[in-house]
Amino acid sequence: MSSPQMPPWLQEQIMKLQQSQQSLQSVMTQKQHLEMEKAETEKALDELKKVADGDTVFKQAGTVLIKSTKKELIDELEEKTEMAKTRVTVLDKQETRLKETLKEQEAKITEMMKGGSANPPSQAEDNPRK
Repeated sequence: MSSPQMPPWLQEQIMKLQQSQQSLQSVMTQKQHLEMEKAETEKALDELKKVADGDTVFKQAGTVLIKSTKKELIDELEEKTEMAKTRVTVLDKQETRLKETLKEQEAKITEMMKGGSANPPSQAEDNPRK
């Protein structure tokens, strides 16, 4: 005897939940990479600030080093740090939104399963942009 098949509307909700989980994982991975990049950039900036103003400095461009000035490199690294901070802020907001969406989706699925009906819930409840 086979188990009863899951209603299509419930399958759809579970698929939406899985997509949200994958999106959240992607955002968290991007954020982790950015945080590491930002920490590396800040470390380079700290080291660069220790260098005397007249000293020769280089920056990496692909597989070669190019002569530069301390000021140019500091400006570049500070800009890179600010961009990373901005991107992390955006990812934080996405992460928060996705976590809220996941909670709502989980609650909805739980409610549907408690109801156990073979009928889908009303479409009015299915609006993700409340």
